[in-house]
Amino acid sequence: MDEATVSLKQLATTSKHFVRRLLTIGENRLELLTVEVQADRERLLYAFLLALGGAAFGLLACLTLTAAIVVSLWAYSPVAILLTLTGCYTVAGAWYCWRLTGLRRAWQTLSATLDQLRKDRACLEKTLE
Repeated sequence: MDEATVSLKQLATTSKHFVRRLLTIGENRLELLTVEVQADRERLLYAFLLALGGAAFGLLACLTLTAAIVVSLWAYSPVAILLTLTGCYTVAGAWYCWRLTGLRRAWQTLSATLDQLRKDRACLEKTLE
């Protein structure tokens, strides 16, 4: 009877340690997730603001350059100049759309958290075998 009591106490103690470790691991992973979400949010906001500023001033520069080119070459062929500029802007716009699509496909959200959770699962499976 003493051996059964001792083994039950050991089992209870081991179970408590195991549960505490699982809770600690879960807490650490949740903190990692929180930090990573906050960092991604700040990086996304910064990228958005930079893109917005670049787009605004780029648009102003393109409008000014277009007006200067059209005014200076108006005597030769106004339609050809406008069509050429339209074609150049269309190619540039298509290139930016293509790059944005590639960026969206390669985007990995919370990759460090997911990698750590995979490692934890593998370690837990290895321990339980």
